[in-house]
Amino acid sequence: MRHSERHKTHRTGWLRAAVLGANDGIVSTASLVLGVAAASAGTQGILVAGVAGLVAGAMSMAAGEYVSVSSQADTERADLARESIELAENPQQEHAELAAIYEKRGLDKKLASDVATQLTQHDALAAHGRDELGISDTLAAKPVQAALASAGTFAVGAALPLLMVLLLPVSALMWGVAGSSLLFLALLGFLAARTGGAPVIASVIRVTFWGALAMALTTGVGALFGVAA
Repeated sequence: MRHSERHKTHRTGWLRAAVLGANDGIVSTASLVLGVAAASAGTQGILVAGVAGLVAGAMSMAAGEYVSVSSQADTERADLARESIELAENPQQEHAELAAIYEKRGLDKKLASDVATQLTQHDALAAHGRDELGISDTLAAKPVQAALASAGTFAVGAALPLLMVLLLPVSALMWGVAGSSLLFLALLGFLAARTGGAPVIASVIRVTFWGALAMALTTGVGALFGVAA
C-alpha cells in the first residue's frame, strides 16, 4: 500500500507573510476606522482615512517584507559562500564536521562517516548548507514571494473593514466594524491554522485577542483626544 504524507513546512515562507499581511490589514484599518469614527468624523472622512491607510499599509508591508527577507537571503548566500571556500580549503575537516552531526543524530561512527562521504560526493555544499547551516531550498528566503503575499493579503484584509463602512449607517458603524473585524480575524486564524496544519482554537484566540486589544486602544485614543489615531 502506498503511504502518502502531507507536510506543511514548505508553506511557511509565504504563509507567514500572508497571515501577517492579512492580520495587519484588518487590525490596522479597523483600528484606524474606529479611531476616526470615535473622534466624530463623518463617513467621507472615515473612508478617506481608511483608503489612505490601505494604500500606505500595503506598500509598507511589501517594502518591509522585501527588505527584511532580502537581508535573510543575503546572510544565507554569504554563509554558503564561506562554506564553499571551507570545503575547497579543508575538505577533511568539513567531512569530519558533517559526520559528527550525523553521529549526534544517532548514527554510529562508521555509518555517519559513510553517509557524510556519499552526501559530499553527491552535493557537498547542499549537504553542509542543509545539515550544518540549516539552509535548504524548501525553507530558503524568497523576498519577492514574501513581499507580494504580504502586500496582497494586507490589501484584502484592509478592504473588509472599509466595506463595512460603505454598507453600515453611521449609527451602527462602531459596533458593526468592530464585530465584523473580529469575525474576519477569527476566520483568518482558522484558515491560517488549517493551511499550516496547526491547532485551530489556539490560532483563532491569539488572532482575535490581539486584534480586539488594538481596536479597543485606538478607539479609546480617538474618543479621548478627538483625533484620528
